[in-house]
This record gives sequence, C-alpha cells and structure tokens, in this order.
Amino acid sequence: MAENKRDYYEVLGVEKGADADTIKRAYRKAAMKYHPDRNPGDKDAEAKFKEVGEAYEVLSDADKRARYDQFGFAGVDPNYGGGAGYGGGFGGGGFGGFGDFGDIFSEFFGGGSRSGGAARNAPRRGENVMASLELTFEEAAFGCEKEVASQRIENCSACNGTGSADGVIETCSQCGGSGQVRTTQNFMGMQMQSTTVCPRCSGRGKITKNPCTTCKGKGKVRRTHKVNVKIPAGVDAGQSVRVRGEGCVGSNGGPNGDLLVEIYIKRHPIFTREDRDVLCEVPISFTQAALGAQIQVPTLDGKVSFEIPEGTQTGKEFILRDKGIPEVNNPRRRGNHRFTVVVETPTHLTKEQKDLLRQLDGSMESTPKIRKFFDNLKDFFD
Repeated sequence: MAENKRDYYEVLGVEKGADADTIKRAYRKAAMKYHPDRNPGDKDAEAKFKEVGEAYEVLSDADKRARYDQFGFAGVDPNYGGGAGYGGGFGGGGFGGFGDFGDIFSEFFGGGSRSGGAARNAPRRGENVMASLELTFEEAAFGCEKEVASQRIENCSACNGTGSADGVIETCSQCGGSGQVRTTQNFMGMQMQSTTVCPRCSGRGKITKNPCTTCKGKGKVRRTHKVNVKIPAGVDAGQSVRVRGEGCVGSNGGPNGDLLVEIYIKRHPIFTREDRDVLCEVPISFTQAALGAQIQVPTLDGKVSFEIPEGTQTGKEFILRDKGIPEVNNPRRRGNHRFTVVVETPTHLTKEQKDLLRQLDGSMESTPKIRKFFDNLKDFFD
C-alpha cells in the first residue's frame, strides 16, 4: 500500500522544489552508501538501495515527477488508488471523466481520448535503470569487467508475467476488451460523449479473477539484477556506460530498457588525471637536482628510467609521451605522463654535513636569480 511507502523526496533527502542536478547528486550519494557491494549481506541496506533507485526513477523523469507531485504514488503506479492515478482523470465531481479543458472541447468536437486503451495496449519500451560503479584508477585507465547490481522491473516468474495464478485471463465484459468505455456527460446544458479508460480493467482490456500472489496480479516485480559489464579503457569519472536491454522489461511485447552505469574512480595515492594525461610528483634529492641523475619514474606501465639534467629546479615538469590514459574509442591512442620534480631539502644533518655545506656555500657565487632578487630588493628600499 502507498501509505507504507516513504515520500520519494524524503528518501533522497531533497526538497520538493529541488532541481534535476540536486536530485542526481543526492541519488549518487545514497546509491553509493547503500550499494550491495559495499554492504554484503545487509538486508536493510539492500532495501534502502531499492528504495533509492525507485525514488530516483520517478523524480529524474520530468513527466513521472509531475504526475507524482499531483497525484502522489497513484500518479506513477496505477495499482494504487484503484487505477485512478494519471489514467482516470479527476476523482471527484466537476469535470469527472475529462483530463482537462482540452479534453472537454476535444470530445465536444468529436475527438477521442488521448489515453485510450489502444495506446495502453500498444508495445512500450521498458524504463532505463541506473547503477553506480566505483573503479580503481588503473581499472578506469585500462578497462575491466565488473559485476553490477541494479534494481529493475521484471516479468513475474511465478505467473510468467500474466498476473494470473492459474493462467486464466478473461476479456473485460465492461469494455469488450478495448480498454475504453464511452460515457455521456452534461456540460452547460449540453450532452457530450467522451471515451475514457475502462474503470473495471484500468484500460488493459483483460480481467484476472485469480491474481498471482507473488506480484499481486501486476505481472511484474522489482528485483535486484546482476550483470557483467565491460568497462572500456579510458572511461572517466562522471561518465556512464550503457548496457543495452538490461533495464526494465517492456510492456505488451515492447523491448527492454537499458542499464546506465555511472562511473566513480577511487583516489590514487600517486596519480591524478587531467583529460587523458596522468600527472604525478617525483621527489629528488638536492644532490640529484644539482648534479643531474638517473631516476625511476612511476607510470601506469610500471617504472621508467629518466635522466634528470643538472641544475634542475623544484617544480620543473617533464613529459613521457604516450604513457597516459587510452582514448575510449581508440585505445591505441594515449595521453602523456607528466611528472613534476620536487627537490627535497635535507633535514637532521650531522655537524660534519653542515660544515661541508657551509664550505660548499662559501665556495660558490650567488646565482643570477639570487643576485637579481637582492638588487631589486635594494632598489625597492632605496
């Protein structure tokens, strides 16, 4: 029952007037928190993960959200409220049987209902579903295959999607299987006929006298679905990987929706990413910087030997070509590996080491950069 469900805005922790970006961010945060991979065996987390997915499925769709805001749960699930919801017009008096004034004048001039049984019984594609996946830096760079869990609508296995426990489905006697009935309304002294959704079968044209107890006659159930997803090399945080046909089941023979897997990437202890370039810092000693040295640079492909020239200053950037992130659609093309050297000042020197450094300092002339700085400083104070 609807009263047992939490408000979708409350589930995601957002205000009713929240924009699409706020809703998406709230969903990502909650989905990551309750994801089954992060909470193995936790039934409460699994239930909340399903709840979050259901809330986002509605609030991320402008049409569904509008119906939910107007009618509540009955607006997005016709099984709530006796089928009134978004298919049965207004529930009270007034203009009952008409969706809005446009329907009234459409019917007056002989037009048909915009939500007739024919449209309801036509093949419809299933909804897309979303899931989130956290990858390591290397997995995102080189691609991988991961098992992804998502919540989707499937045909009930107990009744094979018929909604009937015994397989007996009868044609609705009230609408004759059309899913529509014609009614006559009095409006301002005039009689007008309208075609509305059949109240007995909710526009399906079929009646199930012995509903399936598993799906309560709906023919569909929400389940956790797991599928192996191939992640392409070079995928970046915030991008989505689409898996065709792994979304919600279609209706009346329509195709399944898709699974959209949104990518998150764990922070790496050494590397960061800038487009397809990999960046890192490499510490070197004062001696290596002054005299030059052969150093080992960490890259995605392992350690690479690199010759640091003498006189290298801290903050100097060097580039290793084609050692970065592969291009998604052309993995043979790669970005660069850019590393910055950081000269480490020695600490905890012994007395002998300090004496040697003072001798070295006394034997060296000031560098042009130091002389220029102090010349400018003298001019400033003068």
